Amino acid sequence: MKQKLRDDIRECWHCSRETKEKFVPGRTKIQYAGAEYDEKEIIAMLDAILDGWFGVGKFSHRFENQFSGFLGAQESILVNSGSSANLIAVSALMSHQFPGQLQRGDEIISPAVTFPTTFNPLIQNGLRPVLLDVNPSTYNIDAEDLEKAVSPRTRGIMIPHTLGNPNEMDTIMDFARDHDLVVVEDSCDALGSTYKGKHVGTFGDAGTFSFYVAHQMTLGEGGAVVTGDPDLEPILRSIRDWGRACVCPVCRVSLDPDYRCPLRFQFETDTLPDDYDKRYVYTNIGYNLKPVEFQAAMGLEQLKKLPRFIAARKSNFSRLFEFFEGYSDYFTLPEALPGSDPAWFSFVLTVRENAPFSRKDIVMWLEQHNIETRLLFAGNIIRQPAYEHVDCRVVGELENSDRIMRNAFFIGVYPGLTDEHLAYIMDTVRTFMHKATGEGGAP
Repeated sequence: MKQKLRDDIRECWHCSRETKEKFVPGRTKIQYAGAEYDEKEIIAMLDAILDGWFGVGKFSHRFENQFSGFLGAQESILVNSGSSANLIAVSALMSHQFPGQLQRGDEIISPAVTFPTTFNPLIQNGLRPVLLDVNPSTYNIDAEDLEKAVSPRTRGIMIPHTLGNPNEMDTIMDFARDHDLVVVEDSCDALGSTYKGKHVGTFGDAGTFSFYVAHQMTLGEGGAVVTGDPDLEPILRSIRDWGRACVCPVCRVSLDPDYRCPLRFQFETDTLPDDYDKRYVYTNIGYNLKPVEFQAAMGLEQLKKLPRFIAARKSNFSRLFEFFEGYSDYFTLPEALPGSDPAWFSFVLTVRENAPFSRKDIVMWLEQHNIETRLLFAGNIIRQPAYEHVDCRVVGELENSDRIMRNAFFIGVYPGLTDEHLAYIMDTVRTFMHKATGEGGAP
């Protein structure tokens, strides 16, 4: 029966591909991102559903092991989103079980150009953000600016690799060691990006990743935290799983219903009865941020395709960069640091202040021609209404962050873009630039 279902899925998938509408320039929408999958992911999810266990189990355990292997990380903890990954990473550093426990009111350095759920866990845990301006070409902080931000209250750095572009991690980690700071790398945009041959997300105390549909691979939703700290790993699992004391990577009961855990009634505490079930002992104030098994099953298939996805993103980015170099008088182009190899999330452009057109002009032109655009997340986050009264310390004037908020946008580089898509994007931009500047086409 299972094999027949698998065969039927393959047949349905191939039929759906055959009937898929062809690209029509100007009529077919070019998305900035999209899920790339085939019948293998669908069959894997079906197998997980038919396996009969929906909670974290063997598929999640396999995914965590393989994801760690891809990154060269010691431990991975699978969660239900990248935002949840950021939340438990910061929350774990606040745990009484963490040897370097952060305290409410401690300062954490982070860039002003960011995503809300990079910033929010700091506020939610009672920490005080210290905001630095970003470099106008890398969209990350300049590592040498960290010295301007540090104070006696500074305890950590929350550092996103914006749009997949790696930060200067050797300098940042040296600074963190010199000042005894914890480091969380938000690598949600940056799966597959490396700095000096090492995957981003594996430099700091914890690294976070997202498997939302727009990212380098997808589980539909989903995320992960990686760490090399043996003290941090069980705390991360505990906070993901309601805060409970039982933090085995996978519960044997999910694999074998007849299994009897020898440690189940052996947790010692001064405040509970001696026979209290360890599965109902809570050592942290946690959440329920677990994924489901069929997400992990999809992820196992996506991991097989990930090198191809990353290569396609790099290729698409390179082609767009070569094209937009012809218009560098009008746009600030994205720039990667020496030694970095980004697996780009998107292609970002900032309209120069002296350009004869605005961001709104070119964004509206692209959208009217069915080319999706997005702004650079929250821009300067302290300008957002939700953060008007948040207690934070701002270093400098944040001029670049404000300029990015006013003038930056991005288009896609995801693997679903074809040669036809890229050619149409370039033709559409070329036409706009001719109208806006009176100049001929770009080389």
